Amino acid sequence: MTSSRTIEKLLRQQAALANFGSFAFNEPDLQKILMEAARICAESLNVPYSKICRYRPEQNDLFVVAGYGWQPNVVGHVISQADESSTQGRAFTTGKPVILKDIRKKNSYNLPDFYAQHGIVSTVDVLVKGASGPFGVLGVDCNRQQTFDEHDINFLTGFANVVAEAAQTSERTANLKVTLAQMRKLVEEKNVLAEELQHRVRNNLQLVYSMLVRQIERAEHDDKEGIRLIARRVMSLASIYDHLLGHGLVQTIDFGAYLESLCASLHSFQDKGQFEITLDCAVEPMALELDLVTALGIIVTEITSNSYRHAFPTELGTITISLTHKKGDGILIVSDNGVGFAPQAESKRHGVGLIKRLMEQVDGTAELNSENGTVWSLVFPMTEKAGKSLAAEMAV
Repeated sequence: MTSSRTIEKLLRQQAALANFGSFAFNEPDLQKILMEAARICAESLNVPYSKICRYRPEQNDLFVVAGYGWQPNVVGHVISQADESSTQGRAFTTGKPVILKDIRKKNSYNLPDFYAQHGIVSTVDVLVKGASGPFGVLGVDCNRQQTFDEHDINFLTGFANVVAEAAQTSERTANLKVTLAQMRKLVEEKNVLAEELQHRVRNNLQLVYSMLVRQIERAEHDDKEGIRLIARRVMSLASIYDHLLGHGLVQTIDFGAYLESLCASLHSFQDKGQFEITLDCAVEPMALELDLVTALGIIVTEITSNSYRHAFPTELGTITISLTHKKGDGILIVSDNGVGFAPQAESKRHGVGLIKRLMEQVDGTAELNSENGTVWSLVFPMTEKAGKSLAAEMAV
């Protein structure tokens, strides 16, 4: 029959084990966990000393990494061989608890010197085992003869299991931190390389653009417009790279901000004719994927350039670009109050053919209204990628 004192001790030990489990779960520092485990074990079993030895595979020994009650020369200094020459070693190698009620009696163990220094009489050691391999040994020691019963051994074994789990969790956390640090370093390196690449591409595009502008000045009249068409498309791509700089390996950019920049470039690029043409740009912030921005940028460049060239032959006028969204779709309106637009037979790489082809690639629609000026209504899904390569569309 279990006595009330035994029941009280069991309840106390169970409470101590539960409290330690909560502490270990919330404490990231393994050394603090081990030191707290040693303290609770000693106090729960009413002994003055306890220790936790960690197995070191390379040395094949057990190193005291945490303890309670010992003089300063024990924790972090004492080593036992991981074999059956010591109580710790036997518990480690056999996986079974090792109990010595009185070490003063004759025994076959080679006990560490600190046992004699502290007057140890009774000792018990249990294996701290983990799923990936043994961690080490948990032991309690007393400077008076003490009998450790079955309940004490069960308590120590349960405590050792919690310590093993805490050690494994700490090791996984440490490995995860190392992995995350390595990943952050790789991301930083990739961002640096991406920024350098973007600078190089942007600078090359601007160089090509400058060369095309100079070529326009030298070209014959019939050749100017073809060169100007290429230059406008290069300028559109260069503007995209201006917005990418400083963002690393991003998949989206703010299409609204890009359009504002593009509008300024388009206006400054046009020939100054007899009549002043105003370009208004009213846009909302809108994060879009790069392929979609590239396609829409080419479309806006194409429509706006056509308006500059053909919409105002005899009087001043206004070109307007607006960007809004509704129910997951982007709505881009490019309009002018000029003379209207009469579509001509063109290839799919120029004019209306190019615009419709590009909108098909981004799963969008394009509607043209020329009753009062020219109005292009472009609707596109904001979350869809432009599925096909645009390389072919860039050719003249």
